[in-house]
Amino acid sequence: MSSRIQSESDLGQISSTLRADPDDENIRGFDWPVANEAEAFLRRRVESFLQQNRFAQHLAKRMQDETATDFFEWIDHLALSPDDEPMLRETGFTIDTCAATSRGEVVYEHARATLPRVLVGLGQQANPSVIALRPESVADFIARHNISGEPDGGPFSRYRRITVAEENGTRLDAVERRGYRGFVSAPLRDGELEAIIQARELWHIRRRVFAEDAEGFVVLNQVLEKVLGRVGRDLACQLFFAEERKYWESRNTAARAQQRRQDQLGLGWGNHDHHTFRCSRPYFVDVISFLGKLGFQKRERYFAGAEAGWGAQICEQPVAGIVVFADVDLMPEETTIDFSTLRLSPAPRLGTVGLWTGLHGESILEAGMHHLEARFDFALFREQMKARGINTMKPFSDFAFLHQAFTEGERWPVRRERAERLLADGLITAAQCEQFLREGAIGSHLENLQRHGGFKGFNQKSVSAVIAATDPRKQHFGQQPVAA
Repeated sequence: MSSRIQSESDLGQISSTLRADPDDENIRGFDWPVANEAEAFLRRRVESFLQQNRFAQHLAKRMQDETATDFFEWIDHLALSPDDEPMLRETGFTIDTCAATSRGEVVYEHARATLPRVLVGLGQQANPSVIALRPESVADFIARHNISGEPDGGPFSRYRRITVAEENGTRLDAVERRGYRGFVSAPLRDGELEAIIQARELWHIRRRVFAEDAEGFVVLNQVLEKVLGRVGRDLACQLFFAEERKYWESRNTAARAQQRRQDQLGLGWGNHDHHTFRCSRPYFVDVISFLGKLGFQKRERYFAGAEAGWGAQICEQPVAGIVVFADVDLMPEETTIDFSTLRLSPAPRLGTVGLWTGLHGESILEAGMHHLEARFDFALFREQMKARGINTMKPFSDFAFLHQAFTEGERWPVRRERAERLLADGLITAAQCEQFLREGAIGSHLENLQRHGGFKGFNQKSVSAVIAATDPRKQHFGQQPVAA
């Protein structure tokens, strides 16, 4: 069987588990394709560019050798010739009419795939005349690569760009975005810089630990209202998730190790794929409501079924480019309801997600993210991290178009009041309570992901398997889920 046929067969398995209720508005339209031809077309153009631009070629090699990442995954956009428009349209690209450009270029996007956008009109060559990378910070990128000059667009402005290297009719750029999808820089308005700094600090210093989670959500929304009073929704979203990644890094050794590697090239976490928040049943709708205020739109919703004991709502913020995977325990009879809008009552028993939030707290409050999933060269990342003493679990997705695996979990101490509350409610045994207090429990991971064909979806069946594998009740000190 060819790899293409195998890929389509595997994709059908994933899609069939997702579409439990084909009439549901929340699910229709999220049977994601594998855009192999579109990706192959862009990769050919990128390869031709790299042959003409030595700086870019050298950087691509360093990305691979020093961070286990793929140059392609850092691309914000390419500039192609009008001659390429027929192929763009043929492979699924459509015109993005909402993105402003400075010289009237036409912007193409593949809305159903994780592929970079394309600008047509900047060059007349068959090969791309411009490739723009997207590190988290242009200033960091400039400093790390000894680039002369200053970027277009001032610090903290919506769009910053600098020319990195021009060779043989090609130009490598680096761009930075702040809650903006267009391609036109603009100066900050009077008072805007101060407002941005205040908003960022409000997210940075917000309280996370509360005696009762209800108070935590009240305070979280109060901070949100203050932030939205200073900056727009899209920028508020981007600033929030920058702080969430920092908080998660502070609690995950693998994250800090990989962050240092990517910072050596001035990249930051520009290769993030999605952010995973574990949520308790009583507050799941509050998390989704909060995300909605930040501009998130609901994408697919998982109904993992009675045997899995969990569900998830995937949300996407299209301007900030952030995807959230929010999961929650579900009872068998709840797999057909819209649990993102209907408040769930406390459960008579705990699944893996509920136990995690019971021991560590809500992801959006005390605990922080369960994991960040970033895009890597899958096999190379595992090899390089193992050489640094960081192992990965057995892959839970291993398809032609999707590879996923967790690093071994970071074990966190468990606060006595949390463990004893679960014991008093009859949700854990006395022996389990003592185990968690003595040994702690797995808290967070870094997830290694590689997508092919721009596949935008998730593997529900295998996610169920890895959620079960990370259940703290199945682990004792010195033990981890199966490593690869």
